[in-house]
Amino acid sequence: MVGVRELTVTRASVMGSPNIGVFARATDSFAIFPEGIPARKLERVSRLLEVKVVSLDLGYSKLIGVLSAANSRGIIVPHYLTEEEEKFLREKLEVEVERLRSKHTSAGNLILANDRGAVVSPLLGRRELQTVEDILGVEAVYGSIAGIPLPGSMAAATNRGAMLHPQASDEEVKKVAEVLKVRVGVGTVNGGVSYVSSGIVGNSKALLVGSLTTGPELLTISTIFE
Repeated sequence: MVGVRELTVTRASVMGSPNIGVFARATDSFAIFPEGIPARKLERVSRLLEVKVVSLDLGYSKLIGVLSAANSRGIIVPHYLTEEEEKFLREKLEVEVERLRSKHTSAGNLILANDRGAVVSPLLGRRELQTVEDILGVEAVYGSIAGIPLPGSMAAATNRGAMLHPQASDEEVKKVAEVLKVRVGVGTVNGGVSYVSSGIVGNSKALLVGSLTTGPELLTISTIFE
């Protein structure tokens, strides 16, 4: 892209796992990693992503990527988030924070979002869809990927691109591209894992990908998110 610097893509692990997207969430204004990550590693991540990085568990869980959906304007978290955790997020991130009032608590699996749009699981009701629009400040539409109603699990997105499960249909690819307004492609992470959000954490400045991601996978990722 003219006027856009080259994207940095780096292999990494979190909590000793290549499934880094399960444990972390990043946007163009902040990143959240679970408690217990060495400070020097968080500092390195902050330099790569060029955002503030905070360390916090959500509802006493380290599965930050699974339990949260976010963009630069806000973050959606499970309804059982503690008052202390919510206060911490509001004070440290200075963005909108809202609990997902649903029996489905894994916001990260249910919502695929960037700063331009959101694809929301049809498992969520109209009230939750409106919450996504209000908190993230984007248009939200219902959608599945590879026929599975978990768009946040089946894809990873930034403001530069989105990578979907390799079995995503042409119609699904087109829909995500129209809603998120980015280049969209399909691929895998960590040596063939199709649930791509499990192996990608990043924003417009850089991507962290699972430590088992292969050379060909890195090439695909770099091309989609360039």
